[in-house]
Amino acid sequence: MSERAEKLTLTGLITENADLSGKKINELTFREAMGLPPYAVNNQLDNIGEDYRLLAPLESEALVAIISDKNSAFTERYAAGNLLALKGDPRIKVYEPEMITVPAAKVVLGLPEQRVKEVTQAFSQYGVIEEWIRKECPAYQATLPAFALGKYCVTNWEYYCFLTDSGYEELPDSWPFGVYPRQRANYPVYSLSCEAATAYAAWLSAKTGRAFHLPTEAQWEYAATGTDGRDYPWGDTFLPDRCNSVESGIIDATPVGLFPHGAGPFGHLDMAGNVEEYTADVYRPYGPDSAIRDDLWLTQGSDYCISRGGSFTRFRDLCRTRRRHGRYDSELYIMGFRLAENIER
Repeated sequence: MSERAEKLTLTGLITENADLSGKKINELTFREAMGLPPYAVNNQLDNIGEDYRLLAPLESEALVAIISDKNSAFTERYAAGNLLALKGDPRIKVYEPEMITVPAAKVVLGLPEQRVKEVTQAFSQYGVIEEWIRKECPAYQATLPAFALGKYCVTNWEYYCFLTDSGYEELPDSWPFGVYPRQRANYPVYSLSCEAATAYAAWLSAKTGRAFHLPTEAQWEYAATGTDGRDYPWGDTFLPDRCNSVESGIIDATPVGLFPHGAGPFGHLDMAGNVEEYTADVYRPYGPDSAIRDDLWLTQGSDYCISRGGSFTRFRDLCRTRRRHGRYDSELYIMGFRLAENIER
């Protein structure tokens, strides 16, 4: 076991030593793709009863303070988040989602062509191939007006309220037998379509009189990178306890906002890991080159909805702020969303 792998895991479960180089991820079993052995393995989250016992008497506001405290141990934050799901999480307000203003700016987005081979090689261990990285090219300049972006991804509770109020029929595949998981109320909703995410934004706009929508790719990338072009929301180096990717060893979603160390440049949480996030854009090449006809193009068609941010089932390469992805027809693809809002009229 490498020292680095020991530092990255939050549960004692090691996945980082996986070698997927030269393999087609979508042809592997889920466990192979996540670097897991074919047998049951221990996970320290199965043994945190003492954390629950100590935190259960606390009021919701005290539990929120634990989640937000960078000095709290991960197991404490995890237990506090799950208790909040049962007690009622005051951070989650269906009709008044917490939004963070992202200032107007002229920024450089995308990846310079000369970095393609370097980035591909850096993540080849995880099966990354050059054509996936080439979708991020070329780097380009964008002028963006100010907008607001949700601090958290939309949760199961918010989506449930949408379903019961609107009559919309798409149930997330992540809800067992289509039943709302009350014990995971403050977890991000996931395994639903881009159309359902768009419908949610339209519903909330109609209910509130505000202009909610899915963020564009450019808005999402700017909110994650700021003006310094960082590789991850917190900086240029992948670090432990910043996000819920497969390296953490959690192998499940977590309550929103559980990684205060991983906040982006403007304060947004979970922009890497936990669930991938749909954007408002379908795939188009940035420049004049032909579209990349990768596995997503070949299986989902040319107009697949672009997602960003990585998830708990995937390695750090998908957590990169520039990485362009989408929903392949597989349970390995964990798709959620967060809201953007027009604030300049």
